[in-house]
Amino acid sequence: MTENEIFLPMPLEHSRNIFGQFDMFAKKLERGFHVSIVNRDEGIKIIGKEQDIKKAEKVLRELWELSRRGNQIQEQNVDYAIAMSMEEKEDTLLSIDGDLICHTISGKPIKPKTLGQKQYADAIRNNMIVFGMGPAGTGKTYLAMAMAITAFKNNEVERIILTRPAIEAGEKLGFLPGDLQSKVDPYLRPLYDALYQIMGAESFVKNMEKGLIEVAPLAYMRGRTLDNAFIILDEAQNTTPAQMKMFLTRIGFGSKVVITGDASQKDLAAGVQSGLDVAVKVLSKIDDISFCQLTSKDVVRHPLVQKIVKAYETYENREKAREKYHSDKRTGIRFSSDKEKLK
Repeated sequence: MTENEIFLPMPLEHSRNIFGQFDMFAKKLERGFHVSIVNRDEGIKIIGKEQDIKKAEKVLRELWELSRRGNQIQEQNVDYAIAMSMEEKEDTLLSIDGDLICHTISGKPIKPKTLGQKQYADAIRNNMIVFGMGPAGTGKTYLAMAMAITAFKNNEVERIILTRPAIEAGEKLGFLPGDLQSKVDPYLRPLYDALYQIMGAESFVKNMEKGLIEVAPLAYMRGRTLDNAFIILDEAQNTTPAQMKMFLTRIGFGSKVVITGDASQKDLAAGVQSGLDVAVKVLSKIDDISFCQLTSKDVVRHPLVQKIVKAYETYENREKAREKYHSDKRTGIRFSSDKEKLK
């Protein structure tokens, strides 16, 4: 089949943004669509088979529009645009980029970067309780924090309450010096980091002193009724069923709740059931409760993190299949033995 070529007029500053450092992004597009892409001063030339050219052109036009909107094109943008094109998704990067949640203290816009994140943000807007589940790096906590701060600044809620179970991540830390706050702060550090970045340290400290922002371990929630608050429970996979029930029954009028967790990273003792797993089974049919399952495709950290998450998913699925096979085999042998005894 003969090769075709088209020319896409594009200002130099945008083509440089799209091509990336050392033309890294352009090479990804070439490999992804099996085309050749050449940058000219006045635009971009795409060479290849007609169908491949059309797909590459569509993605390039999307990236161009992102660049025109003032975005710095990232590797994640290019990878996700290619993946969406291959899956022939109707949604585009532009529809996702149009959802501005808020700005960080430095002025950087916070927006969903994947379709899964967009659906997660929409679920938080439209439901009283949202479960955001998925692997590390999918923005579960960060987006929830951005939504909470936006609601607080818009006077939709009177305060923000952030909590997580105080449990060691697979290791015993032993005695920790200091008062009670000093002891629990290390467990809550990821929540502080997000607050500092989005709200700024000065504003955070001022609101915390007024009691308008509260960061506390989950145990502190017992016996309270939380009205007119935006409440985030982070690392929910490390709650017990009793803790999860206790937390869910604290919710008062005018409140919104986001519960985040990664079922593949439990730090509970062996044999202890996760409160997050139980809640998904118990609450799945209740109105105004939404369950958002983010995947490795929604990872927005370094591209290598996405590959690591995907590799672990593949490994864990293979192990589950192997365990099920051996379990079925043992069950089959037992049934056969029982039949022999009955004879």
